[in-house]
Amino acid sequence: MADAKPQRKGFPSTVTPRPRSGAPLNLSNAERIALVLSLIWFALVVIFFMLMPEGEGSYSVFTVAMSLVGIFLPVAMIWVAAVTARTAREMRAEAQALKQSVEAMRTAWIQQQTARGAQNVEKKLEEIAATARQTETALATFTSRRDAQATQPSADRKAALVPPRPSGPADDQPALALGTPADELRAPVSVADFIRALNFPDSAEDREGFRALRRALDDRTVAKLIRAAQDVLNLMAQDGIYMDDLKPDRARPEIWRRFAQGERGREVAALGGVRDRSSMALTAGRMRNDTIFRDAAHHFLRQFDKTFAEFEQNATDQEVAELAETRTARAFMLLGRVTGTFD
Repeated sequence: MADAKPQRKGFPSTVTPRPRSGAPLNLSNAERIALVLSLIWFALVVIFFMLMPEGEGSYSVFTVAMSLVGIFLPVAMIWVAAVTARTAREMRAEAQALKQSVEAMRTAWIQQQTARGAQNVEKKLEEIAATARQTETALATFTSRRDAQATQPSADRKAALVPPRPSGPADDQPALALGTPADELRAPVSVADFIRALNFPDSAEDREGFRALRRALDDRTVAKLIRAAQDVLNLMAQDGIYMDDLKPDRARPEIWRRFAQGERGREVAALGGVRDRSSMALTAGRMRNDTIFRDAAHHFLRQFDKTFAEFEQNATDQEVAELAETRTARAFMLLGRVTGTFD
């Protein structure tokens, strides 16, 4: 048609062209060789019969049959070999395809397991966050009410920390009742409550643990250590490091006392009894790459060092050993081992 626009060069037509009827067949190399050999053989047979002298008499049926066998048997063998080669090639291709399918299934399975593991970790983190929220709610509930047992004096409620002694000229002046701070009216934290608070409640139903934790938070010095320990425990839990999974080697109470009295290095190396390599590697990597975790860890180590130095003065060897089994003490062992405190 005259008004039809010619197609511009460089923009091929979107219509797929119909294959020509005279397109060559897709033959393999073996089939091409078989075809060539067959043609050569037939050519040799034709030349043979053309050059063969004419004989007298007629051909028998047996002679004709043997002639046909002699003519077509080599051709049949040639094509049997070609078909065998083609079959072998197809089997190799199918084996390669099957291998790729297996590799794809294996990769999909690994990705699925990885995604499932990530979901489990995320679920664990959500459970930890929920437990932390429940703990904060329980702490707020217990703090808002009055505990009658905490106000009752008891002869066996030994103070965990040495109370600071006032110094200065104001010591000679009597304190007025109306001006007495609330911290001085509050009973000091006992050793039992101090140790139980540093171990933290085992579950939401651990009423004694929450009661001891509330009493310990009333003390400013102990509260600083508890909050610092809670921060590092929550951060390490994000990497799957839980203090209940650690089984550190026990150190003798006299070594803990030497640490409280200021000794460092190899003299107190037995305190670094944590041997879990995976926890140590994860903690060391977090210390290098996470500045928030590094600051929280150093703050926790300082608070533990300061508070334990006061606790050691009033505690017996049995109470020091009980403190070493708490989650806070295990976190101190792990972080002290990673930071080189015991080197």
